[in-house]
Amino acid sequence: MTPPDTTPRPSPLRWLPAALWACVIFAGSSLNGSLIPSQLSVYGHVSEYLVLGALVMFAERHRGLGRAAIIAVLVCAAYGASDEFHQAFVPLRTPDPIDWLTDVAGASAGIALYAVTSRVRGLLRTKRGPGTPPQ
Repeated sequence: MTPPDTTPRPSPLRWLPAALWACVIFAGSSLNGSLIPSQLSVYGHVSEYLVLGALVMFAERHRGLGRAAIIAVLVCAAYGASDEFHQAFVPLRTPDPIDWLTDVAGASAGIALYAVTSRVRGLLRTKRGPGTPPQ
């Protein structure tokens, strides 16, 4: 007989920040196209999905950086595709594959930023030793 798995499960609350940020993205995508300056389009996509990518990494960090990054890219790409589809139903908005690619690029930047900062924090923690307060 196999003993029961006693590995602690990560809390689903880790997904709350990403879910709330996805709601912010959805709300922004629901705005009439005439309310959004065209110059902000690329910056908006990159910044929105940069944050989403980092938040999904936060939610999945218990899987290790590599697996979490793959999951985060897939989640953000799927959400970006659904966001572009949603824009087909918003006045003066249209789905655009270039916008989706921009979303994925922004998410990838957020994922990379999270991974790098996580790795650096780990290295600093190892260098100081466990239990040593930061200076």
